[in-house]
Parts: sequence; C-alpha cells; structure tokens
Amino acid sequence: MKISLLEPLGVPESVIRGLSSELTKAGHEFVCYDKKTTDKKELAERSKDSDIVMIANNPYPDEVVESAERLKMLAVAFTGIDHVGLAACKKKGVAVCNCAGYSNETVAELAVGLAVGVLRHILPADQAARTGKTSAGLTGREICGRTVGIVGTGRIGIRTAQLFGAFGAKLLGCARHESEEAKAAGIRFVGLGELLRNSDIVSLHLPLNAETRKSFGKEQFSQMRPGAVFLNCARGAIVDNEALAEALNSGKIAGAGIDVFDMEPPIPEDYPLLHAKNVLLTPHVAFASEESMLRRAKIEFGNVTAFLAGRPENLCKI
Repeated sequence: MKISLLEPLGVPESVIRGLSSELTKAGHEFVCYDKKTTDKKELAERSKDSDIVMIANNPYPDEVVESAERLKMLAVAFTGIDHVGLAACKKKGVAVCNCAGYSNETVAELAVGLAVGVLRHILPADQAARTGKTSAGLTGREICGRTVGIVGTGRIGIRTAQLFGAFGAKLLGCARHESEEAKAAGIRFVGLGELLRNSDIVSLHLPLNAETRKSFGKEQFSQMRPGAVFLNCARGAIVDNEALAEALNSGKIAGAGIDVFDMEPPIPEDYPLLHAKNVLLTPHVAFASEESMLRRAKIEFGNVTAFLAGRPENLCKI
C-alpha cells in the first residue's frame, strides 16, 4: 500500500525514518512531505494514489477526501478530529484513527501554567523587573484553597484536575458522563451553572463539535465570579471570544489564559483577545512538548501498523 505523511510531525527526521522503516520493510511505499499546505489542490495531489494518509492538524476537508480514490484510512496525529472531512470519510468508509492521550500531560501542565501566570501576574512582573520598576501592584493570588471547575472531564480534564489538586485546590466538574476515574481524582460533579457560580478558576476541556461550538459565551461568563479566571486549552471555537474579551474588559471576570482561538495562529491584529485586559495568550502550544511529539509520532505509526494488520486502534466514531 502507499502511505503518505502530508506534514511534519514535530520530531527529528531520524525518528520518522526509524518508524517508517518498518512499513517499507513490509513492502509498503512511504512518502513524506516536509512542509504542510492548506491548498486543497496540493493536498489532493499529495493524496493521489494513497491508501493511507497521515496528517496532524492540517485541515483535510471533504472535497480532498472525496478526491482520494484509493483512500482507506486517515491517520490523524492529534486528539481532535474537527479539522477532518468526516462526512466524506463516513460516506466512503474511510477509517479515521486519532492519537488520543498523547498530550494529556502537556496540555494539563500548560493549563496550570497559564493559571499561575495570570494569578501571579508573571508577564507584568517580568516587564516590571526589566524596566526598573518595583513589585507595586503585582500582589498575586494562590491556587491553594481555591475552587477549580473542570468543564469536560475526559483524560485531559482529569489530568488537569489532578495537577490543580496537587496545589491544594478544591475540584468541581461538569460532564455528560460522571466517570469513576474523575471522582477518584477528587472531582465533585455539579451542573454547569453551579460550577460557574462557585469556581475561582474555570478550565475548559471539551471537544469541538456541532453541540459545543460557541456554547460558552456571554450567558456563561455572566454567571462566573468577578474574581474568576477562565482557561481554554481545548478548542477556540467552543467559546464566543468576543464575549470573553467583553467580560475581561468590563471586569466581569478577572483574567484569562488562552491557548486556542477561532483560527490557527498567526492571529489577526484586530482579534478582540489581543486587546483585552488581563489575558495571557499562547499560540496553540498546549499540545507541543518534546515528549508529547515523540509519543504522538509513535502512536500515529502504530495506528497505521495496526490498521494494516487488520486490527485498527484508536478508531474514531464518525
């Protein structure tokens, strides 16, 4: 079979050579592209004659799926699959496998890091130190003893809760399914409204789908405490980010740590959050660490190997 990796996976070439060698030894053709593209014609050309296509977070829309006549499997080196043309995959019977779990630790650590950054005014403090200023106006707040609300208690949400718990925080959770694993992590499940009203930090960990898109907006921010901090390391489109900017600028909430936006970076200069008060921004880096990139590369190639053996792993419901 022909297997095409359409974009880099964030690991050294030697890692890709090592992982792909097992495929070529088994008689499969492996093609690797060192630059990603969002051009649909180029994506279609790269996918031409491919039985298996491997991507990360590169958009792979319905029309590209439809043009790939031999496509049998789409291997996605990401947790979310909202950037994939799932309707066409379902119609054509294309298997979609993701890399769920590769970034649990990495995303959770950044969520906590953003919270610390906002609560302890780390960015303004850095600027103060560099410009000859004192600590005046930089008195921060502790996580210990505060209440953290986890919206979405999947693997990443649970790991985030565990890390906040290690700081001494009380944990609330809101999810469709109240798992025993989440309860074991110390999460007490409540409704969303109660979580918002009682949390000092609200951390979002939902998948993006038709139900969750723009589901967190003005109504939800209006229920939060005035001193609350909002974190989003999940998907930008889950949130009405104009409403978030308004809540920050009006003082309705005290701060935010945001890693994801309505688009992939670079962020347009007129984007509301770029000009909002008390917000710490990172350009979609929550998933990316040396360790997580290596994990996902191994999972990605493992998914391909399992599919070729007739035992698909990490198969997504579409």
